[in-house]
Amino acid sequence: MRLFSWNVNGVRAIEKKGFLDWVDSTSPDILCIQETKANFDQLPESLQNVHGYHGFWHSGIRKGYSGVATFCKHEPLDVQYGLGIEKYDKEGRVLITEFENFLLYNIYFPNGQKDEHRLQYKLDFYDDLLVILNEQVESGTNVLLLVTGILHIFL
Repeated sequence: MRLFSWNVNGVRAIEKKGFLDWVDSTSPDILCIQETKANFDQLPESLQNVHGYHGFWHSGIRKGYSGVATFCKHEPLDVQYGLGIEKYDKEGRVLITEFENFLLYNIYFPNGQKDEHRLQYKLDFYDDLLVILNEQVESGTNVLLLVTGILHIFL
């Protein structure tokens, strides 16, 4: 299984630069993108329904900010939009897809910036996420994190 993670810094911009051709040529089983910077209703049809994939989008309330999307060749058993914690979920930072043998987290981690408030927000996000992940791992769940940056995983 081939899993890819990519911080796209704006999905509409990369769509104009051949994103869909890249998806066709690389053909990942699962593709997670972060920092989509678009709400679903702002997307062209070609991105709303990427050919050959089930697509799931979690966007922030603030337009043009954050957001994640997960594209899967095989439909997941379940999809969760966010962690269930409003202060993070309203920024569209986490999308969780459940498959038969693992739980996959697509995460766009907060930037701490230079502002103390955002640094605390980032640290709180890490602390709250770690509690959730530890509970799942301790229960025997296989957990994969695909996060900001470029990452290729082959299972």
